[in-house]
Amino acid sequence: MTGPVDPTPTPDTVDFGYERVALEDKANRVRAVFDSVASRYDVMNDLMSFGVHRLWKRFLLSQTGLRPGQKALDVAGGTGDITVGLSKQVGSSGLVVLSDINAEMLRHGRDRLLDQGIVGNVEFALANAERLPFADRSFDCVTIAFGLRNVTDKAAALASMYRVLKPGGQLMVLEFSKPIAPGLGPIYDSYSFSVLPKLGQMVAGDANSYRYLAESIRMFPDQLTLETMMRAAGFEGVRHHNLTGGIVALHRGWRY
Repeated sequence: MTGPVDPTPTPDTVDFGYERVALEDKANRVRAVFDSVASRYDVMNDLMSFGVHRLWKRFLLSQTGLRPGQKALDVAGGTGDITVGLSKQVGSSGLVVLSDINAEMLRHGRDRLLDQGIVGNVEFALANAERLPFADRSFDCVTIAFGLRNVTDKAAALASMYRVLKPGGQLMVLEFSKPIAPGLGPIYDSYSFSVLPKLGQMVAGDANSYRYLAESIRMFPDQLTLETMMRAAGFEGVRHHNLTGGIVALHRGWRY
């Protein structure tokens, strides 16, 4: 495993895994990654996490506090795992918007929900998390699961999600984080950089995209840093819950 090739940030560059790339290039490169893996994304999630990603998402859904008739936004919602749960919580009188910057992922999400008969209370939006095309104070809950680390300007995305929340609304960020369980870090590193690219090659025909995904996890802010970023965006009551020894964390913050 190697580290970042250029660990010194500059104002006109941003991390893309362990690379530094021009700010305007990252979104296109991330889009190419997800164009490549979209058709096998759900299968790979099950294989990579041994199915545990379903428990992480179930925990997020258990914390939304959503009631029938309310509105939720699933940012970078991809193939719709979270949206399925949110749609059940808001019921037929509520609304969930599934948004993603990647058209191919959004297409798979829309097809999946239609196949499951989830219609009537779900809408779809091709949208950049940094510039969400929704009115101020529109949603009771905003979720983003395993998407924030792929955003070019994370502070702008947090500010955008804050803007569209109603007063009293909650943001929930489910993301890979920093292992805290003793001895877990080296095992996790070995699995991420030795096994995941090979698995990506065998199942999705794309080792490089899964190498990027492993690198992007290592470049993502740790639990306390993300809390600080959320507070800087205006969120209050910010807290996090470590899952699976800190491999994943659920961050929560409110707009009051």
